[in-house]
Amino acid sequence: MERPSVRRLREEIQQTKPFHDRAHAAGIALVRTADEGRRTFESLVTPHGVSIEQYNVLRILRGAGDKGLPTLEIAARLLEKNPGITRLIDKLEAKELVSRARCETDRRQVFCTITPAGAAIVNALDEPSRRQNQQFFRGLTAAQIDTLLDLLDRVRYPDEKP
Repeated sequence: MERPSVRRLREEIQQTKPFHDRAHAAGIALVRTADEGRRTFESLVTPHGVSIEQYNVLRILRGAGDKGLPTLEIAARLLEKNPGITRLIDKLEAKELVSRARCETDRRQVFCTITPAGAAIVNALDEPSRRQNQQFFRGLTAAQIDTLLDLLDRVRYPDEKP
């Protein structure tokens, strides 16, 4: 017997055939849910003139403080891996939201810092972002959110014992 959530997912994507198995349905549900969250968040950051990826870089650099971070360190901290980190930084620099400087001791390394204009965008989005997350997960209790976090952790790290 098909679970109601699986049937609803098939209807949502207009799929007439059943999924191969539960893992297939879960994978599709995860992608659809992530896309919904991404589109919702995109509508929040776009009016500020930045993409989600650019916002993520700004958020990372705000957390780094005045000393900034090397480009590759920013790339390692991104929520969604992006091979075009240099292009992301280029666009943010063109908008005067970040600045770059070569490391004096290692000229191969470039340090990026957030500008006051970049910090203003991230600061302005703090509370709306918090409210949006609350709204996105409004159908779950705090305990269910904890369970979701644990389950997603197990998906990302399947070989580690809980």
